[in-house]
Amino acid sequence: MKSLPFVLKSGAASLLAAGALLAVVGSCTKSDDTPQYDVSVKTTTLGQVLAGENEKTLYFFTKDAAGTSACVGACLTNWQPFYKETLNLGPAVATADLSTITRADGAKQSTYKGWPLYYFKSDATTGDIKGDNVGGVWFAAKPHFSVMLATGQLKGNDGKNYITTTTNVTNHTEGLGETTYLVDSLGRTLYAFVRDKKNKNAYTKADFSNNGNWPLAEFDAKNIPSGLSAADFGVIDVFGKKQLTYKGWPVYYFGLDAGVRGINKGVSVPKPGDWPILNQNTPAAPL
Repeated sequence: MKSLPFVLKSGAASLLAAGALLAVVGSCTKSDDTPQYDVSVKTTTLGQVLAGENEKTLYFFTKDAAGTSACVGACLTNWQPFYKETLNLGPAVATADLSTITRADGAKQSTYKGWPLYYFKSDATTGDIKGDNVGGVWFAAKPHFSVMLATGQLKGNDGKNYITTTTNVTNHTEGLGETTYLVDSLGRTLYAFVRDKKNKNAYTKADFSNNGNWPLAEFDAKNIPSGLSAADFGVIDVFGKKQLTYKGWPVYYFGLDAGVRGINKGVSVPKPGDWPILNQNTPAAPL
């Protein structure tokens, strides 16, 4: 009977030791098993954005709408191209959305839905989005953009170069210079029709026989860059199909752009100003 307390104490000590060992092993196991993704989706104050290694925010550059990188020279001081040959993707990232391009300097760069990816120099830790809306041309890369912004030279179907001005954005005049305008998530140019009225499509026929020329933009703007206002977007019904609107303007593609990103041939058809591009300076559609 006198040895019983000793046995109990020894048993308790053994259990405590075993528990401590399991705790250490469990702690190591949890740490070792934590997935480390090369590209994942993280939640920030902007909503969901793509993150690279160490969960740092990734960015799109509006001048890259055509799918090639326009960030060269001094630009690379602040914006580091992201690339990894074999990518370990987070569960919310589709393999088909990632690809690789070769930059003009010969280096490789990873892309998401055709947009080259970058880090911003001033982002120090997970969740930083200091590069968003820098210069109105850099935006945190959202995984599900419906509308994006592109910046580049407008070149019509007539082969001529065009520009717009902030005071006459619904018209296009010949000239060299960059214009920022709305595109979809794949960099395809979006247009308005000058004869449309607020939330009223005056172009599309009921049988959609002319839809191939100027196809409806059949989606809504659930995810947009921070440089745009969600209040400017809407959806209307066009003979049973939905069409995106921007500031009341029904939104279209141009058939001869052939779904190619960064192309804007429609600005000259049938004459400049009939089918203008859309951007932040576009005035509201008339009633």
